[in-house]
Amino acid sequence: MPPFDALPSRDRSSRAVKLSGETFAMLINLSGRRRFTSQRLVLYAVLATRGGQDAIATARDALRLFTEAHAILVNGNDQLPGVFCEELEAVYFGKEHGDARIHDFIGLANRALNAVEQGTPEGAALVDRLVAMATPLLAILNRITLVYEELSKRHASRVRKQLVGIMSDIEAIARQARMVAFNAQIVAARAGSAGKEFSVVAGVLSDITGEIDALVKEAMNDA
Repeated sequence: MPPFDALPSRDRSSRAVKLSGETFAMLINLSGRRRFTSQRLVLYAVLATRGGQDAIATARDALRLFTEAHAILVNGNDQLPGVFCEELEAVYFGKEHGDARIHDFIGLANRALNAVEQGTPEGAALVDRLVAMATPLLAILNRITLVYEELSKRHASRVRKQLVGIMSDIEAIARQARMVAFNAQIVAARAGSAGKEFSVVAGVLSDITGEIDALVKEAMNDA
């Protein structure tokens, strides 16, 4: 199975999003944001139990960002593809149960923040459970981010190979064009004044192949 074939939907919207280097950068950044906001959420939930000013509001904002990031990474949107390959399917829905564990964290965080805000006795205990869940959750979030990074590296390597192949083909065409231009100049020289215009065309063709050579060299250096 090709590495980035679309997978059957698991109650998720399927969108045809082009997988580019920019797309992978957005996925990695969003996965990193989800990881960061999970820690921010726990920190401010703890501060809320200690009467920290505006801690509840900050914790809820972190939870919102965390939840939104996860929804986009799993379901996708107009810019990002959601779960699009077997590696991601495995880490989210395989034996590590990444998606289920993340939803458990979201549910516990909601209950904990509601309890703390309402001043119920179970608030502190729920936050303690949230703290205990944070470290193993962070481990799975790190593994998911590493999957995105590895997919990005593979994509970049594949694009580079494709570019090298295309540049090689262009270079071969340019060599043939140079040969045609050289032969045309010889024919034009033999034709004397009658071949003057033909000689000009051959010279232009030769200049074009020179420009192609320069562009190919620059592209190969950047690849």
